[in-house]
Amino acid sequence: MKQQQDWVPPDIDTDKPSGARTYDYLLGGAHNFAADRQAAVMAEQIMPGIQKVARLNRAFLGRTVRFMIDAGVRQFLDLGSGIPTVGNVHQVADQASPGCRVVYVDRDPVAVAHSELMLAANDTAAIVHADFRYPDHVFGNAAARRLLNLDEPVGVLMMALLHWIPDDWDPPALVREYCARVPVGSYLALSHLTTDQHTEEITGAVDMFNRAKGTDQATPRPYSEVAEMFGDFELVEPGLVGCAVWRPGGTGDVTEDPEMNAQIYGGVAKKVR
Repeated sequence: MKQQQDWVPPDIDTDKPSGARTYDYLLGGAHNFAADRQAAVMAEQIMPGIQKVARLNRAFLGRTVRFMIDAGVRQFLDLGSGIPTVGNVHQVADQASPGCRVVYVDRDPVAVAHSELMLAANDTAAIVHADFRYPDHVFGNAAARRLLNLDEPVGVLMMALLHWIPDDWDPPALVREYCARVPVGSYLALSHLTTDQHTEEITGAVDMFNRAKGTDQATPRPYSEVAEMFGDFELVEPGLVGCAVWRPGGTGDVTEDPEMNAQIYGGVAKKVR
């Protein structure tokens, strides 16, 4: 019998795709299973370019972290962090300002197991195995209490997270809970899948993934609903836009297709009161 990889937790159902592992595959990672790869391939057939969209979102993450560091933030809470791959928050932050503290949060067992392996010798970054929908579990975790100083600004990251939260969980209210716990001067960065562009293709890809009865179900949202997520935080320029055109740093951050650039909205906002 083939020995199971040490990043695969026991009792995990590898026959059902998960959002974290499918995203890992789209980014070129290796910590995914056949069901995740099949879901990604089928989504690509329905919506050509989805792999590029995932990578545009990943590049957006890096730009937001560097922006926050330039603004004085030195600690980050990465919610729904997923499986570590190229351009992790602690790597980007450490390159820009060594010593930054990072708390990753995910509920996916594979994401957590691989993060634990990668961060085992890291004193300034840790993974919390928790469901984002329960903020008390996140902030009450020992690693979060050790690394986060809630008297200082925090960079709260919700990248490609909220479209996995159904309406009955009231995503804007969940975001408000996190925003209420961080001090003035903190920042919120989020990205969110939308059907405002390539409506039929994205709807088809989402329906396919949801029919696969994976561990996550996707809910794309229009611009107005994504904008509502920021609450009373003040958006920094250029506001809520396609994530690829949010302060791009080079040609690799954007494509020549305006609709592809905007299939995931992205924005950064500051807590000013």
